[in-house]
Amino acid sequence: MPPSTGAVRVRRAPDHATDAIRRLLSTERGGGNRVRILRALGERPRNANRLAVALDLDYKTVRHHLGVLEKVKAITRSGDRYGAVYVPTARARRCWDVVDDAVGE
Repeated sequence: MPPSTGAVRVRRAPDHATDAIRRLLSTERGGGNRVRILRALGERPRNANRLAVALDLDYKTVRHHLGVLEKVKAITRSGDRYGAVYVPTARARRCWDVVDDAVGE
Protein backbone atom coordinates (compact mmCIF):
# COMPACT_ATOMS: atom_id res chain seq x y z
CA MET A 1 0.00 0.00 0.00
CA PRO A 2 1.45 3.40 -0.98
CA PRO A 3 2.09 5.88 1.79
CA SER A 4 -0.70 8.33 2.50
CA THR A 5 -0.19 11.81 1.10
CA GLY A 6 -2.74 13.34 3.43
CA ALA A 7 -4.86 14.43 0.46
CA VAL A 8 -8.57 14.02 0.76
CA ARG A 9 -10.51 12.61 -2.17
CA VAL A 10 -13.86 14.20 -2.70
CA ARG A 11 -16.46 12.26 -4.61
CA ARG A 12 -19.18 14.17 -6.32
CA ALA A 13 -22.68 12.94 -5.59
CA PRO A 14 -24.54 11.85 -8.70
CA ASP A 15 -26.92 14.44 -10.08
CA HIS A 16 -30.01 12.39 -10.88
CA ALA A 17 -31.84 15.36 -12.34
CA THR A 18 -29.03 15.97 -14.85
CA ASP A 19 -29.15 12.27 -15.75
CA ALA A 20 -32.90 12.56 -16.32
CA ILE A 21 -32.36 15.50 -18.68
CA ARG A 22 -29.74 13.57 -20.61
CA ARG A 23 -32.10 10.60 -21.00
CA LEU A 24 -34.94 12.83 -22.16
CA LEU A 25 -32.77 14.44 -24.80
CA SER A 26 -30.93 11.41 -26.08
CA THR A 27 -33.07 8.30 -25.82
CA GLU A 28 -36.74 8.89 -25.18
CA ARG A 29 -39.39 9.43 -27.79
CA GLY A 30 -39.66 13.14 -28.60
CA GLY A 31 -36.04 13.85 -27.71
CA GLY A 32 -35.39 15.49 -31.07
CA ASN A 33 -38.10 18.08 -30.53
CA ARG A 34 -36.94 18.69 -26.97
CA VAL A 35 -33.41 19.32 -28.22
CA ARG A 36 -34.74 21.76 -30.82
CA ILE A 37 -36.76 23.56 -28.15
CA LEU A 38 -33.83 23.80 -25.75
CA ARG A 39 -31.56 25.01 -28.55
CA ALA A 40 -34.04 27.73 -29.49
CA LEU A 41 -34.43 28.78 -25.86
CA GLY A 42 -30.65 28.85 -25.49
CA GLU A 43 -30.49 31.40 -28.30
CA ARG A 44 -33.30 33.57 -26.94
CA PRO A 45 -36.01 33.16 -24.28
CA ARG A 46 -39.43 32.70 -25.89
CA ASN A 47 -43.00 31.79 -25.10
CA ALA A 48 -44.73 28.64 -26.37
CA ASN A 49 -46.40 30.36 -29.31
CA ARG A 50 -43.17 31.87 -30.62
CA LEU A 51 -41.41 28.53 -30.22
CA ALA A 52 -44.16 26.79 -32.21
CA VAL A 53 -43.82 29.30 -35.04
CA ALA A 54 -40.01 29.33 -35.03
CA LEU A 55 -39.73 25.52 -35.01
CA ASP A 56 -42.75 24.86 -37.25
CA LEU A 57 -44.35 22.65 -34.60
CA ASP A 58 -47.91 22.41 -33.37
CA TYR A 59 -48.60 24.64 -30.36
CA LYS A 60 -49.90 21.70 -28.29
CA THR A 61 -46.77 19.69 -29.11
CA VAL A 62 -44.59 22.55 -27.89
CA ARG A 63 -46.66 22.91 -24.70
CA HIS A 64 -46.30 19.18 -24.04
CA HIS A 65 -42.52 19.24 -24.43
CA LEU A 66 -42.21 22.41 -22.34
CA GLY A 67 -44.13 20.64 -19.57
CA VAL A 68 -41.83 17.62 -19.73
CA LEU A 69 -38.70 19.82 -19.72
CA GLU A 70 -40.05 21.89 -16.84
CA LYS A 71 -40.83 18.77 -14.81
CA VAL A 72 -37.18 17.66 -14.91
CA LYS A 73 -36.02 21.23 -14.24
CA ALA A 74 -34.40 21.68 -17.64
CA ILE A 75 -36.24 24.96 -18.18
CA THR A 76 -37.89 27.56 -16.02
CA ARG A 77 -40.59 30.05 -16.86
CA SER A 78 -41.47 33.55 -15.86
CA GLY A 79 -44.85 35.13 -16.24
CA ASP A 80 -48.35 33.75 -16.40
CA ARG A 81 -49.20 30.46 -18.08
CA TYR A 82 -50.17 31.75 -21.53
CA GLY A 83 -47.52 34.42 -21.97
CA ALA A 84 -44.82 32.67 -19.94
CA VAL A 85 -41.30 33.06 -21.26
CA TYR A 86 -39.06 30.00 -20.93
CA VAL A 87 -35.28 29.81 -20.43
CA PRO A 88 -32.90 26.86 -19.92
CA THR A 89 -31.74 26.26 -16.35
CA ALA A 90 -28.12 25.94 -15.26
CA ARG A 91 -28.77 22.21 -14.85
CA ALA A 92 -29.77 21.95 -18.53
CA ARG A 93 -26.71 23.91 -19.58
CA ARG A 94 -24.55 21.28 -17.87
CA CYS A 95 -26.05 18.83 -20.40
CA TRP A 96 -25.43 21.11 -23.37
CA ASP A 97 -23.01 18.56 -24.86
CA VAL A 98 -26.01 16.29 -25.46
CA VAL A 99 -27.85 19.17 -27.12
CA ASP A 100 -24.85 19.96 -29.33
CA ASP A 101 -24.33 16.28 -30.23
CA ALA A 102 -27.98 15.85 -31.18
CA VAL A 103 -27.96 19.02 -33.32
CA GLY A 104 -24.84 17.80 -35.12
CA GLU A 105 -26.52 14.54 -36.19
